[in-house]
Amino acid sequence: MAFKGEIVIDKERCKGCAVCVGACPNQVIELSKNVNGKGYNYAEAVKDACIGCTSCAIVCPDGVISVYKVKL
Repeated sequence: MAFKGEIVIDKERCKGCAVCVGACPNQVIELSKNVNGKGYNYAEAVKDACIGCTSCAIVCPDGVISVYKVKL
């Protein structure tokens, strides 16, 4: 059975530190040009190439990223 990863980022709690951007091996995450309610450029998924490695969620200092594995 094949799987792919999918990330969900709580954009309102994200502080835009970009640690997750550097941790992603497939460059799936980038900082948005938009800002959240606190004025931060939040992280967002920009490609559908997530492998579900959870590196982004592990390094996130605020725990705002959830990673799921989805059956193909």
